[in-house]
Order: sequence, then structure tokens, then C-alpha cells
Amino acid sequence: MIQMSGTVAGRYSKLTDDRNHYLDRARECSELTIPSLIPTEGFESSSKLYQPFQSIGARGVNNLASKLLLLLLPPNQPFFRLSLDPNAEQQAAEDEGHKAEIEEALGSYERNVLREIEGKSMRPSLWQALKHLIVGGNVVLHHPKAGSVKVYTLNQYVCRRGPDGELIELIIKESIDKSSLTEEFKALLSDNDKMSEEACDIYTHIVLIGDMYYSHQEVKEVIVPGSDGTYKKDLLPYLALRFVSIDGENYGRGMCEEYQGDLRSLEGLMKAMVETSAASSKVVFLVRPNASTRKRDLAMAENGAIITGNPDDVQVLQVQKYPDMQVVMETVNRIEKRLSYAFLLNTSVSRDAERVTAEEIRFLSQELEASLGGVYSILSQELQLPLVNIIMERLMASRKLPRLPKDTVTPVITTGVEALGRGNDLNKLRAFVGDVVNLAGANPEIIQKLNFSDLLTRLSTGHGIDSKGLVKSEQQMQQEQQQAEQMQQQQMAMQAGAASAPGVTREMAKGAVDANVPQESE
Repeated sequence: MIQMSGTVAGRYSKLTDDRNHYLDRARECSELTIPSLIPTEGFESSSKLYQPFQSIGARGVNNLASKLLLLLLPPNQPFFRLSLDPNAEQQAAEDEGHKAEIEEALGSYERNVLREIEGKSMRPSLWQALKHLIVGGNVVLHHPKAGSVKVYTLNQYVCRRGPDGELIELIIKESIDKSSLTEEFKALLSDNDKMSEEACDIYTHIVLIGDMYYSHQEVKEVIVPGSDGTYKKDLLPYLALRFVSIDGENYGRGMCEEYQGDLRSLEGLMKAMVETSAASSKVVFLVRPNASTRKRDLAMAENGAIITGNPDDVQVLQVQKYPDMQVVMETVNRIEKRLSYAFLLNTSVSRDAERVTAEEIRFLSQELEASLGGVYSILSQELQLPLVNIIMERLMASRKLPRLPKDTVTPVITTGVEALGRGNDLNKLRAFVGDVVNLAGANPEIIQKLNFSDLLTRLSTGHGIDSKGLVKSEQQMQQEQQQAEQMQQQQMAMQAGAASAPGVTREMAKGAVDANVPQESE
């Protein structure tokens, strides 16, 4: 373990000055969208939250988070592919039929990794993290070896990054109950710390030194025994995510910050509309002083009652604000339209994630690339790729999957329209086969150049299914061909025997007749 000067608590307090500017903006954006997401400082479960006068902010955040989740973790479909290095790919291409076998093996490997990710039930945690990214622009995901993924919000951690955006230092602060501490660790605490409040703060400190991350935990300035850890750069289970990265800044920016003007304007206008509508709906009767109509009779009269009075004595007070309300309504409609396009509320794809098709995923991918630019690319490098590396390494370490050759096979995250991974290769393969069929109309001999066994293997890999037991191997084909030839030979032999049987019978009958006929003497 490498210990920096001072305590981790002091280091955390020092780094909060840089973080607080981003935290304040995140809280402002949360107040206009989902106030419970990033509440104000000192918030408790019994505290009262601000209730926005509009709901388009919350709708937009939830909608965009759901669509990002659909693209980052497509249901029943790998979001990555294992790619061979150029030398290995060239060798596989030179060996006829070997490339299809390799692609089939890599496809099976991908499905096993995907199955492990699905088994971790990451979707609820990732969906919550995506909402924090959209609103606050920052979040930390912890992927432990056991248990579910944990989400740390911006008010729970501080960090430092290098010039290239690489994470250099991360400190996470969380509150735990003292009863969860081991007796061994409690013995290390001072008497005052032992007698203090039931809850205490635990700090997780992660720092990059060289090519390795070093981590440990502290409670009351005492290092927790057994909390030391080292991680490779690409295998750190703490993922500090950003929605929009700015060069030279340690934290990211959220999407809501970019549209904060429209959100705040909409909030003010909707508040004015609600209050004006409430004032307009109030009915007040004015009775002329010294009128013959008595106020008490008017107030106590039921529907259809007959009272004494003069109708000119009574008037109804009304707020003449309808023209102003029309101007406000038009402005509100324009702002809502802009926000609907920004948060993809106007998309035509709105079905459940379990039922969406590949074409719908492609459509969403195009929308995200057009509206959000490089956001999807940032998430692919800071979320998807590290997640795949961590899962693969743990599966190989536990021998659930064979260890891949070093520097030969690497995971590649595909983004944008290419986000379908091997499904995109399937479309290219279909287009190629279609072109071959069209050319076969002019020259039928072209079809003979296709290796149909290789083609079937690649089609099954593109569909993400295991072809074992479904598509016959070359050995099975040879065995069936040999069996067919043997059966054909047996049938030919039986037919030949049956055809020769009448001739033999005739010869035998002729011999018997000749034997019974008396021979003439010469």
C-alpha cells in the first residue's frame, strides 16, 4: 500500500472545493427535473422536497435514460465483439474454413460474458446511474466481485484527472454503522472513537501510481485491515463516469445543464400559469352598497331559490387575463417542443426493451448520434469497455472461461450505427449473399464458388446462436455420405440378385426336364 501525506479525510475535504461548483449546478438541475435525485445539502428522509410545476423535465430524464440503457445493454445481444489482431486474422483467413470456426468460438465467448452481465442484474443500477449522468453529469459505479453494482452520487466522492482525462485519484465517502465493523478493527480505534455516535464515515481512497491503481479504506484515520488492493489500469472496478467531458476539468457536465435556460423558463411560466389559473377560477360576488339586495340572502340562497333583490346590485369579479394567458401558453408550447426534441420524447420507438428489434435499436442509435454527438462514444470507453474487461478477467480467473491468448484477441466496443456488434456483420453478410444471388442469374457457376458450410457458421454467429447440434459438421457430413453409399451398394446388390434369380430358375428347370427325357440311341 502507498500512503499519501495526511489523512484521507483531510484529502477529501481539500478536494471538495473543486467539486462543489459542479455539485451546486447539479442540484439546480435536479430541482428542475427530479428533486430527489441530487437533493440539497442536509437533506434527510423526513425533509420536504421542492415540487416542480412542470413534469417535462422528469419525463425527459427518464425517457433518455431508458433509451441509453437500451443501447448500452441491448437485451439478449452483445454490445461488444472480440476482434483478432491483424496477424492472427490474416492467418485465419489463409486457412480455409478456420476463420468461421474462430468466429463461432468468439461468438460463444461473447454470449458467456453477456450471460454473466445479465446475471449481475446491472440494469436497475445502470439506469439510476444514467439519470445522474443526464442531470448532474457525474457518477461512480462500483462493480464488486460479489453482490450487485453500487452507485455513488456526486455528493459522495471527489476525484482528480490527468490532462487526457484519465482518473488519477478517487476518494469515496460513505456512512456506515459501527456494528458492521469487525472486532479486530474496533480494537484499533481510540476510546473516544469507540464511545462516539453509532454511525461513522468510511473513506475509500484510490490513487494511480505508475501503471497500477492502489486502494485502501480508512475509518477515524485508521486503515481498515484487509482493505488494501491493487488493480491494473483497465481492470479498476470503480468507474468514474462523465456525460460530457471538458478538457482540463476533473468532472463532467450534464445534459440538463445545457438546457437549464429552457427548463428554468418553463418552470417560471408554468408557475405563473398555475397561480393565474387559480386566481381566475375564484368567484367573488360584489354587492352595491346600500342596495336592496341583501348580502346574507344572496349567500344563503340555494340553487333555484327565490329572494328579493335587484340584479343590477350584484356583479361578479373576474380576472381579465385570458389574452396574457394565451401568450404564456404559446411560449410554453415552444419551450416544450424544444425540450421534447432534446430529450428524444418525440421518437416513434416506445416499446418494451424485451420486445425491440434490431432495426429499432439501429434507429435509436442514429437518433442518439444526431442529437447527443459524442456522448455515446464517451460512455462506450468509460463504461462499456472497462465493464467487459472486468467481467472477462474475473471469468478467466475463476476458470469459467478459457484464458485468451495475450495481445491476440481484444474486446472492441462498437458505437453509433455500428452498435449492433456482430449483428452489423450479419447485415453485411446478407447483402453479400444477395449480390451473389443476383450475379448468379447471369452466371450460375458463381453459386458453386460459395462455401455453404462456412456461410451457415457465419450466419449462426451473426444471429448470436450456438450452431452446435444445429448445423452438421464436416465429419458428420462425411459419415452420412459413407452410410448413404453403403446403403446404395447394398440395394444394388439385392436388385442384381433379384434380377438373376429367374434365369437361374429356368436353367435349373431345363436341367430337370432334360434329365427325365429318354435319350435316343445312336
